[in-house]
Amino acid sequence: MIIDRSSFEDAVAAQATKSGFCGVVSVQQGGAEVLGWAFGYADRADRIANTLDTRFQMASGSKTFTAVAVCQLVERGCFDFETPLRDCLDIEFPHFDPEVTVHHLLSHTSGIPDYFDEELRDDFEALWLKRPCYSMRGPRDFLPLFQSEPMKLLPGERFSYSNAGFIVLGLLIEKHSGMRFADYVRQNVLERAAMADSGYFAADRLPAHTAFSYIVEEDSWRTNIYAVPIIGQPDGGAYTTAPDMARFWRALTEGRLLDPALVERMLTARAFARTEDDNVYYGYGVWIKKQRDAIERFYALGCDPGVTFISAVFPQKDLLATVIGNSDGAGWAMWDALEAHIHRLA
Repeated sequence: MIIDRSSFEDAVAAQATKSGFCGVVSVQQGGAEVLGWAFGYADRADRIANTLDTRFQMASGSKTFTAVAVCQLVERGCFDFETPLRDCLDIEFPHFDPEVTVHHLLSHTSGIPDYFDEELRDDFEALWLKRPCYSMRGPRDFLPLFQSEPMKLLPGERFSYSNAGFIVLGLLIEKHSGMRFADYVRQNVLERAAMADSGYFAADRLPAHTAFSYIVEEDSWRTNIYAVPIIGQPDGGAYTTAPDMARFWRALTEGRLLDPALVERMLTARAFARTEDDNVYYGYGVWIKKQRDAIERFYALGCDPGVTFISAVFPQKDLLATVIGNSDGAGWAMWDALEAHIHRLA
């Protein structure tokens, strides 16, 4: 399949003009760049432009890193996917069903209560009124938000997206590795994938070449520093670049992060995701879109105030595409335009 670079550029440029997209769009085929384009500002106040190497927040997109870390500990024999949570984590959850397993947590089928249930609420900022976001610096800081709440569903009953489930997985990583969650992921996922520009950075001490994320309100804007936890956690909030995401997917699919059998397990549809698209499923930390029982794409996805993130592999086309936006809304329209163009490829 020969890709017409200019047609990609035309489609992306038209959508950026239409929507005011701010961020980065990247497409690679067979490891070679087809398209790499940056739009808008990383810092609006000082008019510092986004570049292809700008670091952006990922929101829930970094759940995929957490899933890889958990699978690595399974590979080491620390526990199994079917190990009950009560047998591998010594933290008291008084109302959790004893049948909740690592598999349930990885696939969002645990039924445990979430600290922010996206099926019931949509105002993420309101979560921090009583517990300031700048105090949320580690997985244990989130426990008071859900630890003593009743189960939402029975384990395995159905897919129900759970940020709390990935917080629990982060605590599991800390217990069995003896390391802070962010340190473990940095050493065993990011560094092994040569993702030198990615990490868990605190909002009050960001490194160079990092974009602020902007919440747009009518004709004004503000950063999201009071809308999300001050530093990324097991359920999301890491920073990355489009080139680093390409490195991540290559490292994962080439078996440099996990044994191939575990990669296949991650990328196997575990639960129907009940989204607007009937063909979307969830594996372990990875979304999966299927067509005629084959994987059309698998992807990491994130959305926070001021953040839009999607990075996807289209295995049948040998394509990798990433859209990262650092302002509300326009990133999804950009992804829709980019994916529509990908589908038109022979």
